[in-house]
Amino acid sequence: MAKDKLIGVDLGGTTIKFAILTDAGEIQQKWSIKTNIFDEGAHIVPDIIDSINHHLDLYQLDRERVIGIGMGTPGTVNRDKGTVTGAFNLNWKTEQNVKAEIEAGTGFSLTLDNDANSAALGEAWKGAGNNDDEVSFVTLGTGVGGGLVANGQLIHGTAGAGGEVGHMIVEPNGYLCTCGNYGCLEQYASATGVVHLAQDLAEEYVGSSKLKQLISDGDEVTSKIVFDLAKDGDFLANEVVDKVAYYLGYATATMSNILNPSAVVIGGGVAAAGEFLRARVEKSWQTFAFPTVRNSTRVKLAELGNDAGVIGAASLART
Repeated sequence: MAKDKLIGVDLGGTTIKFAILTDAGEIQQKWSIKTNIFDEGAHIVPDIIDSINHHLDLYQLDRERVIGIGMGTPGTVNRDKGTVTGAFNLNWKTEQNVKAEIEAGTGFSLTLDNDANSAALGEAWKGAGNNDDEVSFVTLGTGVGGGLVANGQLIHGTAGAGGEVGHMIVEPNGYLCTCGNYGCLEQYASATGVVHLAQDLAEEYVGSSKLKQLISDGDEVTSKIVFDLAKDGDFLANEVVDKVAYYLGYATATMSNILNPSAVVIGGGVAAAGEFLRARVEKSWQTFAFPTVRNSTRVKLAELGNDAGVIGAASLART
C-alpha cells in the first residue's frame, strides 16, 4: 500500500491544531483541541497521541498509508534528540521528550521543529513562497518570530537560534526586550510593540487624535485599534504605523540583503492589516535594499493564515 498521507501538528499555548494532508500538501481533514497546560503541561503529549489515534480511527484511515508526523512547537527544539525546552507558554518547566513519547504512542515517526519555522515552511511550500527554495518569513503576533528557508532548507544555526528575526536590533539602545537586549524588532513590530510605540508617540503629540484621546483616558488600546484608526485617517495612528513599517522595512531589507530570497513573506496577527501595512513596509524596504535585491526579491503577505503551521509541520515528515 502506498504511503501517501502526512500528519501535521501545530502546538500552541491555547490550541493544538491537527491536519491530515496528502504528500503533495493538500489538507484533507483538520481539527483542533484545547491545550491543557495544567500539571506543568503533563497532559499535552498524551492529548496529542489520543487525538491522532482517535481521528485515524474516526476517518478509517489505514495507518500503513501514513508517512509520518511533523510538529511545530514553541520553545527550543533539539531536533536530533527530539526534545523541547523553554516552552514556558505550555507550562513546560523541564526538558520534554516529545519525539520518543509520541512515536511510542502512535507508532509513527515524528519530526519536530520550532513553530515559527514550521509556519515558514508552510508559506514557502504551499503559500506566498510558491514552493521556491529561497523564502524568508516574518510572523508578527504577540512577539515577532520567523523562519528562513535557503536552498530549500530551514536555517537553524549552530544552536538552533538561526532565523530569530525578532531579535534583530533595529533601534540601538531602544526598548528593553524580554531577551535582555535593547532595541529588538520584537519590541517595535509585535502587537505589544505597536501599542508601546503608540503610547510613546502620544505623549509627544499635541494635535487632535482619537488615538491620543484613548490613551489619555486610559482606555484599552490594541494594535488592531491603532491600525483601524490609521485607516480612518487618524494622524497620530498613521505616525505609529509609519514607524512600525520603517522598522519592518529596515529589518526585512537587511535579511534580504544577506539572503536574497525570492520573497519576504509577512504573516501573523498584526499582518491582518494587509496591504495597508505591506505597502508601507515595502516603501521602507526599497530604501534599504541592495539594488540587485530590490529587483529580484518581493515583499509579500502570507496566504495560508492559520493553516501555515500545520502545513509546514506536515512537510517536516517528508524529509
